[in-house]
Amino acid sequence: MTNLDHSSMVNEPDDSWGGPWTEKKLNAFSAYVWSYLSILKTQPQWKTIYFDGFAGSGARKEPKTEEYKQLSITEEDENIYKGAAERVLTLKDDLLFDWHYFIDTNTSSLTRLEAKLKKLPNSEKTKLIFRSKDCNASLQDLAQALKSNKYAALVLLDPFGMQINWKSIAGLKGTRSDVWILVPTGVIVNRLLFRSGNLPYIDKLTSFFGLAEEEIRKEFYKTEQRLDLFGDESEEITKVIKPINQIMRVYIRQLKTVWKFVTEDPMRLDNTKGRPLFHLVFASNNATAIKIAKDIIKVK
Repeated sequence: MTNLDHSSMVNEPDDSWGGPWTEKKLNAFSAYVWSYLSILKTQPQWKTIYFDGFAGSGARKEPKTEEYKQLSITEEDENIYKGAAERVLTLKDDLLFDWHYFIDTNTSSLTRLEAKLKKLPNSEKTKLIFRSKDCNASLQDLAQALKSNKYAALVLLDPFGMQINWKSIAGLKGTRSDVWILVPTGVIVNRLLFRSGNLPYIDKLTSFFGLAEEEIRKEFYKTEQRLDLFGDESEEITKVIKPINQIMRVYIRQLKTVWKFVTEDPMRLDNTKGRPLFHLVFASNNATAIKIAKDIIKVK
């Protein structure tokens, strides 16, 4: 499996998948899916599940929250979000999962995706399930199903923002699950960690990291006591150097409490100006799986 020709792994459908980093993400993910199914094809005791928690159609036109507006996200950063659904159904060698679950809260977006996917030749060879539901609730359902030890699941979680609660991630502990997570390190998380140390969105951060406010402050800020010219003591708060790297380190450490293996050097995804937007990280309880994921990330 280590000498894979990743360039020929996917039969590409005719479509536009966004900017360069989007293509990079999708190529890496598609290559892994092919390897994953090739291996499980030799292990018929496992029924395979593909779970896409933010499937949609790629368009993101929902009303913006006040929190979202304050992040100063550019149109370029927003428009690069695209899904992977078509690629999973158009793999080389016609490899398919037994079940494909496509989850999205946007009903109209999901309906468009369903219409598009059902036109593909392989759509009649597998079970396609579309659910207009919150990803966190659906992850809890998946975790419960995986406890039967009959199913092996490949999970893709690639939201544009911080919709995934840590509690939902932690629920997959002890399951036969391989997970790719798109972590919005630069585009969202870092922007919520204000330089001043003021954290108006601390609830969002604690939910995302699964850490208490005190722990988050300890990870991302340094506090020093200083004396002014009059001998009065004051507290000075400074944000850590290279906070985006620290965000990823903390998240990887958390993932290791759920899965045995996590990519230490995840794929960094930048915009056209070289600014880091996301990191694509992989986690699994399978040693072979982590090796394949690392090899693919290096190639990409």
